[in-house]
Amino acid sequence: MSENQDPRPEDVPAAPATPSAPPVPPLPPTPGASTAPTQPYPGQSFGIPAAQTPEPASTAPARDRRIGTGKVASLLVAAALVGGAAGLGGTWAGSNLWSVADSSPAAGPSVVTVNNTDSVTATTAIAAKVVPSVVTINVSAGSDGGTGSGVVLSKDGYVLTNTHVVTLDGQSATPRISVTTSDGHIYAAKIVGTDPVYDLAVIKLEGATDLAPVTWGDSGKLNVGDQTIAIGAPLGLSNTVTTGIVSALNRSIEIASSAAPGSGGDSNGDNGGQNGDSPFFFDFGQGPQTQRSSESIKIAVIQTDAPINPGNSGGALVDGQGRIVGINVAIASTGSTTSSSQSGSIGVGFSIPSDIAQRVAKEIIDTGAATHGLLGASVRDASSIQGATITGAAIVEVTAGGGADGAGLRAGDVVTAFNGVPVGSAVDLTAQVRAAAAGSKATVTYVRDGASHTTDVTLGTLK
Repeated sequence: MSENQDPRPEDVPAAPATPSAPPVPPLPPTPGASTAPTQPYPGQSFGIPAAQTPEPASTAPARDRRIGTGKVASLLVAAALVGGAAGLGGTWAGSNLWSVADSSPAAGPSVVTVNNTDSVTATTAIAAKVVPSVVTINVSAGSDGGTGSGVVLSKDGYVLTNTHVVTLDGQSATPRISVTTSDGHIYAAKIVGTDPVYDLAVIKLEGATDLAPVTWGDSGKLNVGDQTIAIGAPLGLSNTVTTGIVSALNRSIEIASSAAPGSGGDSNGDNGGQNGDSPFFFDFGQGPQTQRSSESIKIAVIQTDAPINPGNSGGALVDGQGRIVGINVAIASTGSTTSSSQSGSIGVGFSIPSDIAQRVAKEIIDTGAATHGLLGASVRDASSIQGATITGAAIVEVTAGGGADGAGLRAGDVVTAFNGVPVGSAVDLTAQVRAAAAGSKATVTYVRDGASHTTDVTLGTLK
């Protein structure tokens, strides 16, 4: 049984121009497309600094030439025209991708390399747009350390990531944090605030200016089958891009978290010992772990088959137009998650939806902490009740004066939807309630005596 009134089981500038070289024939013109600058040379790398440019054309073959970021736009348009899928049209490329060339740093290693400009795809263009907005995070505390990823929220260095990344999964509240941007700049960073309930955190890079913030998308408009691209630093390999689709929506998972508040005296038997046996774990590149936490969190996630591995935590999941729709947080494993080794990607990864991540990030930046809803009832899986005919979250007890009580909910009711999202278990309900802000209103659909009803609930505040 999960106790909702308790915080633990609960209810639910541009680079210098390069030397001149023999011209390369441009891509064939496309009707309606704007004229692009000179096409890049094969082998060009986005973001390559002037210091790394090869010798002038008189001493270097044209096909080995690389150019600065000021000429990236032509390749981006080429990607839009050649890759043309996933909603990436010429108009979108002109209005959204040209800014990459204008704002890309003029120093540091290359970011996205293209060897054949005749076969660039939409994914190439998306990567060129988003990679500069994703950072690699290194965290250490004493002899412990790990790597994760983060997404840039502002030009002056606010970065969103996971709580388990910046606390080494709860092992340290004051770690040393080093952040490397995609162009190779390194910054020290401080924690602005953490949100263990939804495993999100905001850090601030010291002395950062002119970073490239992400463009947010609407996770509520995703469809199963939509293109997804995961960007981050799996296994410490920064600027890694993997692709896939949205495998499932409205998924909820329970995952062990050492940063989660303790469960006190509450019983969690309703979850069937999932804390110890759950196949889900944080995709965090950390040293060997000898044990897992007995505490857990319940979160609503987007499921994707874009390969995600340890170190992707806190990185971006973006859609076919390069808009961030999720923060990568966890992966599934077919092996034991209690061993010292972690399995690689099996095509089942999870991201916190952007709609939730945006709200939490704003609250942390504004106040240092995030709020979460409280229904005010204890619940269990309806399917665990003998004679059950439907799935959902069965209310066992209602807290007097709480949100559920005020909305007329009572013991025996089976919640089947929350704000229009289907609820099939106690974990589903808890995850959806926690995704909502404290004090917000929600619509609950429930079944009582075989009939379906709806009621509006004003959520309390999770303490």
